[in-house]
Amino acid sequence: MNRRTVGNEAEEAVVRFLRERGYRILERNYRCRLGEIDIVAEDGGYLVFAEVKYRRTGDFGLPEEAVDARKAQRIRNTALWYMKEHRLAPDTAIRFDVAAMDADGIRLYPAAF
Repeated sequence: MNRRTVGNEAEEAVVRFLRERGYRILERNYRCRLGEIDIVAEDGGYLVFAEVKYRRTGDFGLPEEAVDARKAQRIRNTALWYMKEHRLAPDTAIRFDVAAMDADGIRLYPAAF
């Protein structure tokens, strides 16, 4: 399987995981000139921007470790663009979650950054 196929399957597993926990998925793979957001959802009154990270092995660390400060800033900027594009109020309650998936399963980090 190629990397894109594996990534899509991991993302699909995370979507199911989030739905089971009550998230309402609004959009997947939102793209704009500033970047991409894997999942946009609603959860408990929050608009959630979720980043999905998958690693087959731990050879290069945990998947969640791949969301560094630079990646987090890119996601924040993309989220602001999303909100502007969708005409959402600036005071909309938002949250940035990270979903990490590896051989041990899925770990969710609400309000990761």
